[in-house]
Formats: sequence, structure tokens, C-alpha cells
Amino acid sequence: MRPTRTVLVAVATLVVACARPHPPAPVPPPPEPTPLAERTVDSVVDEIGPRVREHWAPYFRGAGLPYPPDELALLAFKRERRLEIWGRADAAWSRIDALPILAASGGPGPKLREGDRQVPEGIYRVVAFNPNSRFHLSMMLDYPSADDVAVAEAEGRTDLGGEIFIHGGAVSIGCLAIGDRGIEDLFVLVADVGMERVQVVVAPHDPRDGRPLVPVPGLEFTAELYRRIAERLALFVPSAPGL
Repeated sequence: MRPTRTVLVAVATLVVACARPHPPAPVPPPPEPTPLAERTVDSVVDEIGPRVREHWAPYFRGAGLPYPPDELALLAFKRERRLEIWGRADAAWSRIDALPILAASGGPGPKLREGDRQVPEGIYRVVAFNPNSRFHLSMMLDYPSADDVAVAEAEGRTDLGGEIFIHGGAVSIGCLAIGDRGIEDLFVLVADVGMERVQVVVAPHDPRDGRPLVPVPGLEFTAELYRRIAERLALFVPSAPGL
């Protein structure tokens, strides 16, 4: 029996409809990414503290110091690209170790203003930890200090800049970069000691080898600044040449 016209039309319509391209089904949007939890000082110390303390143990034994010591001093020398770590548990300071400074922008001379890319020179304190630094981990110094502000006011300088850090990585715009492993070791050590018991001395070079700190021409205040830096550095007596 022949199919009726109605059946033929229906079949033809079905074939054409199946051959016609269909718009693609809408793709569901990807799920929102889960935001990464920001690290805290405690979480960083909990994570890397055991390894770091194990690393420091022989250095403290060699220096005859308990861990952590009562006080800590970080001595940064720009020309030598060296950051010395000293501690004490009584009246005498003992050298624990030294880390290479991988980057320190600028040159000899103090920081004067925002954007001059100079690493400050003077006696500072650690005032904050940053466990979420762009440079792995970092510790903020109290530049400009009260002394920096007083000198700037006397000279009529403003906009002194700020946010000077010791941090990881190997690049610097006015900061001291000591590499990721170096900042991990120092971050935990300073956290264990307590940043209020840590001093930081930044000098253009190490005057303890007999080369005095010479005032910067045109910057009269550096005579007094360098006198105070040299006086403070005299407390840290190397036990052997080159230390």
C-alpha cells in the first residue's frame, strides 16, 4: 500500500528537521574559584618552624646561645651585600651566621625621599611581619624612624617614603632581598625571639675592618648618623678575620 501524502510530508519534514543544524546547548559557567586562604604569621611559623629551628640548632650551639636568644641584631652592610645575625642571652653579643644580600637597590648614602630607590641607613626596628608578601615573606622596618623624620624636618624635606622591608626573592626597590630560603629562616627566628627584641643596623659598609664611615658630601647630617652607626656596630666584635 502506498503511503498517503500526509505520511510522506511528515517523513520529509522530520528528515529536514534532523538535518538542520541546531544551536549548541548553552555551556554552564565554570564554578567560582575557591579563594585561597591568606597565610598568617602563626600558620607560616607552624608550617616551616620545625625545619627552620632544626636548621638553626647547630649555629646556636656553635655560638654558645640558647634558642631563641633574649635579643637579636641584624647587621646589614650594603657594599659587602652581607646580613649578619647576632644574638645574646647575657651581656655579650655572639655572631650566629651571615646571609648574602641578593639585591639592595641604590648605592652608599641614606634614603632621602620617596622614589630615590635608596636602602635606608640607620638603626631600625622590625615593626611588622607580612606572611603574604609578593616576595614570599617579608618583615617591615620602622623607616622613617624618629631620627629620619627629625633630620628631614630640619632640612625641609618631605615625602620620605616608607614600606621598607627585608624580604625574599632577589629584586629590590629600596629593600633588602635575601632569597626565599633566607627570609624563611629569618622570619621564624624573629618571630620566635619577638620583633620587639630585634634591632636592625644598616650601614653603607662595614667600618669594623678599619675603613671609617665617611660623611656624604652635601649631607651634613650623615656625620652624626655615621658616628651613631659606628658606635652601635662597635658592640659586635668579630671573633675572627672576615666574620
